[in-house]
Amino acid sequence: MKIELEKLDSHLREKRPDYYTKLQEPLSEAQILKLEIEFNIKLPSDLKQLYLWKNGQAPNCYEALVNNSLFEPLEEVLSANKEFTDMIGHDFTIENWWNKNWLPIFGNGGGSSICYDLEGVFTGEKGQLVAYWNEYDDRPVIAPSLRGFIKKMNQYYDETPAEEFDEFFDISDDISDWRKEFIVDQPIKR
Repeated sequence: MKIELEKLDSHLREKRPDYYTKLQEPLSEAQILKLEIEFNIKLPSDLKQLYLWKNGQAPNCYEALVNNSLFEPLEEVLSANKEFTDMIGHDFTIENWWNKNWLPIFGNGGGSSICYDLEGVFTGEKGQLVAYWNEYDDRPVIAPSLRGFIKKMNQYYDETPAEEFDEFFDISDDISDWRKEFIVDQPIKR
């Protein structure tokens, strides 16, 4: 994971220097621990490494990092998880419309996110990335791991000359072989 983050750092500095300056400073181990205690959660190593690299992007930065999604700061990720989890059974009455194990690390600003899945809902594969669409009932697994997803981002940067790069890019085609579709349409069993 560390190697992939170093590559991503280099790519962003070279190909998106303005965006790079809008990434927030990394969190320290102590800051992450404080958030883990505050939100009563234990973060996996790869997710910690992401936030030890950078703590999301600045609140006034609306450029997407990947797949039309912003890189969310960790406190916002954990706060959103808590808020959505509290809605289960009230506002969210469909099984897995939202799941308490999803951390929305990349968000589109309209309520949809790419979530880090702590428990591997649907597949049993912890650490997979799930697309959460706030208005639609599909919850596809889009990547088997955060590391794999970042590796595909790096591959995109490797293959795209700086002069051809634009701020919106989507690696969905590059990760389509990983995609597993799941539809959530069953009421929560009480």
